[in-house]
Amino acid sequence: MILQGVYHRTFDVEVYPLRLKLIDSRDESQSVIWLSRKARIWDYFNKRKHTQLSASNRSLEESNLQMDQDILLEEVDGHHSSRFGLDSTGNELALVSMEPSRSSFTIAGGPTLSNGHSSGFKSNQYPGSSLSSGLKDTDDGFDAYNTVRKGEKRGLAGLQNLGNTCFMNSALQCLVHTPPLVEYFLKDYSDEINTENPLGMHGELALAFGELLRKLWSSGQTAIAPRVFKGKLARFAPQFSGYNQHDSQELLAFLLDGLHEDLNRVKEKPYIELKDADGRPDEVVAAESWKNHKARNDSVIVDVCQGQYKSTLVCPVCNKISITFDPFMYLSLPLPSTITRTMTVTVFYGDGSGLPMPYTVSVLKNGFCKDLLLALRTACCLKTDENLLLAEVYENKIYRYLEMPLEPLASIKDDEHIVAFRIQKKGMEKTKLVIFHRWQEKSTTDYLKSGKELFGTPLITYLGEDQPSGADIETAVSKVLSPFKRMHSSAKAHIGKGSDFLSDGLDELCSSSDAQSIENAEFEGALTTDLSLQLLLTDDRVMNFKAFKKDTLFEPGKILSVVMDWTDKEQGLYDASYLKDIPEVHKAGFAAKKTRQEAISLSSCLDAFLVEEPLGPDDMWYCPRCKEHRQAVKKLDLWMLPEIIVFHLKRFTYGRYLKNKIDTFVNFPIHNLDLSKYVKNKDGQSYVYELYAISNHYGGLGGGHYTAYAKLIDENRWYHFDDGHVSPVNESDIKTSAAYLLFYKRVNESKMEMGESSYSHSTS
Repeated sequence: MILQGVYHRTFDVEVYPLRLKLIDSRDESQSVIWLSRKARIWDYFNKRKHTQLSASNRSLEESNLQMDQDILLEEVDGHHSSRFGLDSTGNELALVSMEPSRSSFTIAGGPTLSNGHSSGFKSNQYPGSSLSSGLKDTDDGFDAYNTVRKGEKRGLAGLQNLGNTCFMNSALQCLVHTPPLVEYFLKDYSDEINTENPLGMHGELALAFGELLRKLWSSGQTAIAPRVFKGKLARFAPQFSGYNQHDSQELLAFLLDGLHEDLNRVKEKPYIELKDADGRPDEVVAAESWKNHKARNDSVIVDVCQGQYKSTLVCPVCNKISITFDPFMYLSLPLPSTITRTMTVTVFYGDGSGLPMPYTVSVLKNGFCKDLLLALRTACCLKTDENLLLAEVYENKIYRYLEMPLEPLASIKDDEHIVAFRIQKKGMEKTKLVIFHRWQEKSTTDYLKSGKELFGTPLITYLGEDQPSGADIETAVSKVLSPFKRMHSSAKAHIGKGSDFLSDGLDELCSSSDAQSIENAEFEGALTTDLSLQLLLTDDRVMNFKAFKKDTLFEPGKILSVVMDWTDKEQGLYDASYLKDIPEVHKAGFAAKKTRQEAISLSSCLDAFLVEEPLGPDDMWYCPRCKEHRQAVKKLDLWMLPEIIVFHLKRFTYGRYLKNKIDTFVNFPIHNLDLSKYVKNKDGQSYVYELYAISNHYGGLGGGHYTAYAKLIDENRWYHFDDGHVSPVNESDIKTSAAYLLFYKRVNESKMEMGESSYSHSTS
């Protein structure tokens, strides 16, 4: 039965409902639906009536409709029979009687309390704003009757997952449990909303967030559906629209910046010309920079969440120093394993005083050769009167010398072979001698095709004489080879079974008579005398050869290259395996063999963030003195810390071809995080912090799940927020390898003196 007419109203039986053709504009496909002529359609999210879907210019997304939610078909002024049910319409729409809305909620007024009195906040209506009519409390599954009863805990409401929105729920729970923000948004903040800021969202984001925060702190333990907030978020940040998984840190960054611009007390930002430090004291430059920043940016977010760091850039060419002081909203800390690399370098003794030894050191990925040399000096206990000469070995030759201190380590690939030679400093001014190695390759098929082939690692030493002779060269070669001498027993073993140094094409090392003579010579101490080595002068490409004699004199100060032909005699006297198979810089797959990753601390992440490092080749700095882009060395220092500090652990790494998540456990303090040693501005202020919230990420890239841990200030107890599910958790269980965002609040100095660990609600 439907009610017909305007002045003379009568009930008629609706035998023939309105038949409509629904046409899809994408492919012109058609479907038929049957509706009562008196029907209305409502947003029926969570089985509750919210907003009537009337004809308007708003899209479905702007109407806050969510994936797989219910739509209500309502018949107006009529009595429906069983015939008009779910089956008769075929549209899976329910028919119910119309009920008047019982909401009395306004956008900034807060909920009407159960005693009938308003919260005392005035309604805010802005010309030209789509929020002028206010939001209904039922939009998020909250109504005026769902308020906190006497004795019921506040701040324990969950957030419903609207479809891959756990990243948003996690970040929101951390923010709505931030004490200064709770205090701010539970008060009347309408006078600070900036609707004119072109960088803001006309106050709509701040209003939506404030509305959501009040609901979460007024609804007991009933889960809230943040549909209106998500709608505003999608409107101003389209990257967060839809139902894909996103990064909680990216959402946090956008939200803090958006709230700041919507609540910026500066209506007209003045133009300020930045000045260079020009040698002025840091305190003066920092205060000037902060004053200029506050002249354009002044909000509760700046008051509570923004600090200041000092950035120092040094030009590697002209040593120009540039110092700036910049604000920050959070600190993105690299995990040490993401900014460092392990490099293996084989160290040889240039004076023949010891056997070569490979050393594996950890250096910055964007570091220079000077950093590698510094690490090697420590690893191999280099003496004060020694230097290291770095070189790359390729195809048994010195491919290049790494003598430039600012040579980027990025130019050294993992599969290359790097060696270093320990050289006496006083001898490096003399003649450099490079020794290459050859052996006779014997073909098993055609003796005429046999030839000499380079093998092993070239050796480098320096000749001490002012005008070296051929005899000096031979003596130097013998001295450098002396660590490789075989012991008597090993010599016999090698002679008896052949050397693993030789390839399959070689015959036996020597005849039995030769072996006997070597044995006799060894007993007689003949191995310590002149061995009459077969040496030829050559060039650095080992392409041309020239014989020389012992009395041949050479011009001092130049680089001499010789090639040593290894005969059966030398192969029996020396163990050439030390010259072979030097390790690669980094063996692929080696890290995967580790049974477990070592835990790291929050302080080590801070150290990695603040370490001096060169800029990457894609992030060059324009030097005002050189008038060119340079790969400057950058150093960050913390200058001023805010009341609320957020640490972002950079667990996600993105390469050109590889994406990875680091699940390493980071050990972070819950109480008494003292950051005083990191702050360069010694103003006497306390920089002791306590943890109050964590955003967690479980799983891998492109998916996974976000949750949050948050501490209820009034209870001094931790809770686990997993979308709509909220449960208590022991403080000892909140430290996991899933920790992604860490929220700390500065401890009130008076409470520190009393030995308390509770939080202050006052803003700084």
